[in-house]
Amino acid sequence: MSGVPGWLGRLGASLSRMGERLDERRAEAEREDPLGPPYEVALDVPYEAAPASAAASARPDVDPDTAGPLPDTVPAPPSYAPAVAARPDPVAAIPWGMRVAAEASWRLLVLAGTVWVLMKVISSVQLVVLAFVAALLVTALLQPTVAMLRRKGLPRGLATAVTAVSGFVVMGLVGWFVVWQVMDNVDNLSDRVKDGIEELKHWLLDSPFHVTEQQINDIAKNLSEAIGANAEQITSAGLQGVTVIVEAMTGILLAMFCTLFLLYDGKKVWEWTLKLVPAQARPGVAGAGPRAWRTLTAYVRGTVLVALIDAVFIGLGLWFLDVPMAVPLAVFIFLFAFIPLVGAVISGALACVVALVTNGVFTALMVLVVVLAVQQIEGHVLQPFILGRAVRVHPLAVVLAVAAGGLTAGIGGAVVAVPLVAVLNTVVGYLRAYSTEQALRSTPEPRGATAFAVAPVPAPGTVEGERA
Repeated sequence: MSGVPGWLGRLGASLSRMGERLDERRAEAEREDPLGPPYEVALDVPYEAAPASAAASARPDVDPDTAGPLPDTVPAPPSYAPAVAARPDPVAAIPWGMRVAAEASWRLLVLAGTVWVLMKVISSVQLVVLAFVAALLVTALLQPTVAMLRRKGLPRGLATAVTAVSGFVVMGLVGWFVVWQVMDNVDNLSDRVKDGIEELKHWLLDSPFHVTEQQINDIAKNLSEAIGANAEQITSAGLQGVTVIVEAMTGILLAMFCTLFLLYDGKKVWEWTLKLVPAQARPGVAGAGPRAWRTLTAYVRGTVLVALIDAVFIGLGLWFLDVPMAVPLAVFIFLFAFIPLVGAVISGALACVVALVTNGVFTALMVLVVVLAVQQIEGHVLQPFILGRAVRVHPLAVVLAVAAGGLTAGIGGAVVAVPLVAVLNTVVGYLRAYSTEQALRSTPEPRGATAFAVAPVPAPGTVEGERA
């Protein structure tokens, strides 16, 4: 028992030294942080002697000053807590270029979807759309005649009837003349084609290409075998041709019907169309409509005149060179001239092939020279002079429009592609100018120094410039 008091003494001494070291560390911490520790607990104050404020501060949901509930606020972190970077707004974290690209992308997707749906609808009623567009083109060609007859005193109905009947009769006579010429010369043409093939065969045998008669006979045999093997496909194509003829006749009758109503009530149709446009955009569309119609009228009349000149001069060249069916070929050249770029190539190639198989290589070369000369005069003189700036479209736009129209709706799409692009060019240009003018009108007039800065400067040599 004598060792117990010594052990207790040593334990007390150790606790005293630990307390002293804790006091020293607390003093060092207070010197490093002048604000003191975040929490202070009064261990030496009895619970009964503590004031009400101290008892209230022991509860985290009671205000020590008012003894009421604390507001719903988050206490500020202590000063020694590490700083935490705030997370930015997701919109602000995305770069500006990516945000602009995203905004443009979804709008382009919506526009592409709308165009795709529109093309699907048009393809499902392709015959009706092409008939109506053809009626618009014929109306643009005949409407100036109706206006002229009305200025001479004829009633609107009579002027429309006279113009429409005259136009349809002329078109029918042209078609009948082409069919009559082809049927009348088909026997002579077949005989001359046979003679031309024989001449071409002899020319190939004597040519420097070293073509043998056996090779020519093999080619002819292969062609006959291919025709015999594909007889079923040719028959089905003929049946499809009958269907195409029926659809073409239906489209022609529908186009004639639409032309009559457009010639008679075109203004009322346009006013009814304007009612479908939103009220805010109606003034701009109302101003763009007449300009688009003038562009379409100028295009149709100019194209008809240019095609007529091409057909007359190329037809005269074919007639002087004694090419069979010169008149039907001239009519084909006139009709194919309504297909920009492609039509001239097809009609010229057809004339050269007929000249080659009927009159030989020299005549075909002369026909090619005539076709190229007339087309060069057309491209550099006639079109700029007749069409002018009203329907000026870039050649790249013409090529792309014809290709897109041909892929979408065949020959009819290729015919209406260029006038559609010309009309859209006019409409977009006018709407852009109209929106700019409206923006300038809504802008307040500049005053003071701003007005002086934007004031026009007189040109040198004027009266104001001389006075200055």
